[in-house]
Amino acid sequence: MPLLLGVNIDHVATLRQARYARTPDSPNAEPSPLDAGRDALCGGADSLTIHVRSDRRHMQDADAFRIRREIPLPLNFEMGVTEEMVGIALRLKPDFACLVPETREELTTEGGLDVSGGFAKIHDAVDRLQDAGIKVSLFIDPDLPQIDAAARTGAAMIELHTGCFANAAGDEVAREISRLAEAARAAHAAGLQVNAGHGINYHNLTQLWSVPHLVELNIGHSVVSRAIRTGMTAAVREMKSLMATYPG
Repeated sequence: MPLLLGVNIDHVATLRQARYARTPDSPNAEPSPLDAGRDALCGGADSLTIHVRSDRRHMQDADAFRIRREIPLPLNFEMGVTEEMVGIALRLKPDFACLVPETREELTTEGGLDVSGGFAKIHDAVDRLQDAGIKVSLFIDPDLPQIDAAARTGAAMIELHTGCFANAAGDEVAREISRLAEAARAAHAAGLQVNAGHGINYHNLTQLWSVPHLVELNIGHSVVSRAIRTGMTAAVREMKSLMATYPG
């Protein structure tokens, strides 16, 4: 089965918020996460990932509902394990909900969810979401106790946090790949779908090929960064064409 790509478009909203944080619904607000989602669809994305954070630093609630309504791709809704976010997910009805840790200080998600330490709360959220027909994934570090706890919650999937692998150098790379492979085998044996994400890019991607049982990779920052380069030529060409109509 071919490996699936979930494209995270949060950082398109990050760029928009840099100028339009107070007026994200302005007709002048750009770039549009909705347009980015459409472009990802055209490029062959298998799903879209968005994360509405508690501080609304990038994606807004309205973005999530527009994307869900207007783009015919499966939607993966990343969310903190809070009553507010569970309520939004139950109204949004994404195909998937990925429960992630969330702190205000971090620039991006810095580590996996502590399923063992927060088991009761996480188990309750999994039950409520899956009872509503939303398949739940848990974003966890490649640690066997967390795999075991994730399986006990009844979640359908895990997403292995690949950040340590992405930041590794030298001999550490092989060690991190080994951790990921061991975790993937354990999760697969426990009946969990195995996804992965965080820090995966165009250069380190194929190093993950020795990790078995992967179904989907969720990649955002690297894809958005590449789009700034590969899409700039067309954007400049279009702007120059419009400028050529200036009557002087």
